[in-house]
Amino acid sequence: MLAKIQKWGNSNGIRIPKSALETVHLKENDKVEIVVKEGNIIIMPLKKHKTFEERIAGFTGEYEYEEWDTGEPVGEEVF
Repeated sequence: MLAKIQKWGNSNGIRIPKSALETVHLKENDKVEIVVKEGNIIIMPLKKHKTFEERIAGFTGEYEYEEWDTGEPVGEEVF
């Protein structure tokens, strides 16, 4: 996939084809992080925070709790 860097106001921009955005599940106005690493520009989607409703949508009411060992106290933990 080829693209061209173009002037955009006082900056430069690049158009990302719709098919590329759909592949990584991005759309207009989504926030991304731009990283320069080893001479490459990497555009990464920011993790989207789910609403409370989205988080509980798949909850079936079934939950089994279990205890776990966090180890011996190492500071001034209160028991």
